[in-house]
Amino acid sequence: MIKPNPTLDKLCRFLNSVRGTDKVLMLVQYSAKIVVWGMKRRDPTPAGAIRLLNLAGPVSDFRILLRYYGLIPLLQWIAISESSPAPTPRLQFLTRAQNAVNLCYYPLEHAYWLGLHSVIPMSDKTRDRIGIWSCRFWAAYVVLYFAQLFEENRLINKRERALGKKVADEGVLVAERRALAEERKGLLINGIINTAYFPLTVHWSLENSSFPDVGVGICGTIAAVAQLYTAWKST
Repeated sequence: MIKPNPTLDKLCRFLNSVRGTDKVLMLVQYSAKIVVWGMKRRDPTPAGAIRLLNLAGPVSDFRILLRYYGLIPLLQWIAISESSPAPTPRLQFLTRAQNAVNLCYYPLEHAYWLGLHSVIPMSDKTRDRIGIWSCRFWAAYVVLYFAQLFEENRLINKRERALGKKVADEGVLVAERRALAEERKGLLINGIINTAYFPLTVHWSLENSSFPDVGVGICGTIAAVAQLYTAWKST
């Protein structure tokens, strides 16, 4: 008799979510660039590389389409962040600044995608400029998120120092230390993701960038693996 498999159940929930599907496709999109680079080192025109690129292109395009609803959760987050302010004025400022750049990023990315597929008539030059500016706002978000991670790390350090002086039941202290350790682990993972994204956002923000395609693949794969891990854990 076949018994239910909890891991298979979790995998189904993971792939049924937009977030889970996006991260799997992200890994395919960027790892393909690394594989293609390796193939071309042995053979300048490998048939397998062309097939992989034929897969990676539509995958990238579909991932942009998956973000069509991005403004809706952003508006929800803006309402939440304003009704429940961050613990420090600096964090609240950074949250508002991130929300502001994302309000610019999403419509521009949507316009770029619609122009790319001739849903909205526009010249190639206009479309490409819109795409570059959407990436510049994304880059601004990444920089602001670095500042947020730095501030959150400062607050965790402060709480750890206070916990070292706290007098309480040992079980309570152990639970609080464990919670702080989990928060610090989350900061580390988010720092890795943001660090991997940073060169990509700069690369796509420039009209002429010399950043190699294999570099895009490596950075994107690192970000994809880290996000797959966090998305899987939260499923």
